[in-house]
Amino acid sequence: MKSFRLSVVPLLFLALFTCKDNRNNPLNIDVPNAGRLSWGDTLNIKIKKTSFELDSIKFELNGKPINPPLLLTDEPLGEQTIKAIGYINGKNYIREKKIDIFSDTTPKLFGYEILNSFPHDPTAYTQGLEFHGDTLYESTGLRGESTLRKVDYKTGQVLRNIPLDKSYFGEGITIYDNRIIQLTWTSKIGFVYDLETLGLKSSFDYDISKEGWGLCSDGKYLYKSDGSNNIWILDKETFIETGDKIQATTNRTLINKLNELECHDGYIYANTYQQDREVVVIIDSRTGQVKGLVNFEGLKDLVDPDTNPDVLNGIAYHQNRGTFFVTGKNWDKLFEIKVIPRE
Repeated sequence: MKSFRLSVVPLLFLALFTCKDNRNNPLNIDVPNAGRLSWGDTLNIKIKKTSFELDSIKFELNGKPINPPLLLTDEPLGEQTIKAIGYINGKNYIREKKIDIFSDTTPKLFGYEILNSFPHDPTAYTQGLEFHGDTLYESTGLRGESTLRKVDYKTGQVLRNIPLDKSYFGEGITIYDNRIIQLTWTSKIGFVYDLETLGLKSSFDYDISKEGWGLCSDGKYLYKSDGSNNIWILDKETFIETGDKIQATTNRTLINKLNELECHDGYIYANTYQQDREVVVIIDSRTGQVKGLVNFEGLKDLVDPDTNPDVLNGIAYHQNRGTFFVTGKNWDKLFEIKVIPRE
């Protein structure tokens, strides 16, 4: 095998002779169990036989150099990219392959106990809930009907109602540094309001993720869902997407259609939109590992059917009471609940 020194090849030369066109690319790789890898498994990469002489090869996982075989311990979960960079007859070839990395543990199952129920505006197409002290803030959706609201949760009375322009479809909200941050669905714009007055202070764009769905803050980071399994991290001052993300992943699958979010105690509680069951997913905010599933089956049955209630969507943690509050789109009730393990 030839000895090939990368350092002696000018970067311009490499750029001119880099091939990523699969039709003319002799470099082929195989990743055994590419769709079933989990933490604790060993990542192997095999080079498929070729009639060309391979001078040298190096590998990357999400842009970071690796030396297979690699024991997967704390690598990012979800869909990841393997890149092979090979040198054949003095030319640089690149081959990429998608792999899935799953969690090594099964999520715990939880149910719920209803502690209280309170009136809720059945005309509210709820997109986001957030407590600040004893005051509930709510974002509602639908074009021409989207609002930001300040609510007395005990009576359901809307204390302040700020309508959005008819062109916007309101989505999730969170509170950070005495500001309310609100997403819109497909307009790729978010709004920043003064917490006390609800006066509009500024706006910001997001262009990495496709859409705006849910939003929450743990005081250090802001987390944004876009209807996929991705949760994007936003800069806490500008609210611009940093490019970093986590992917909600169990030991078997990637959880899609993540919607309204609530941050609590190092975890992200995420509604899952239009799934077969009313489920809230408990996600490790560092890794994306799904730690638990809360089944809210039966809760919607307690809502007045004459309001044409839609899906569960809206979860907020009340710090002083130590409980969660949940509701849904066009529900006439807001429920105070306790999450309990299932035996």
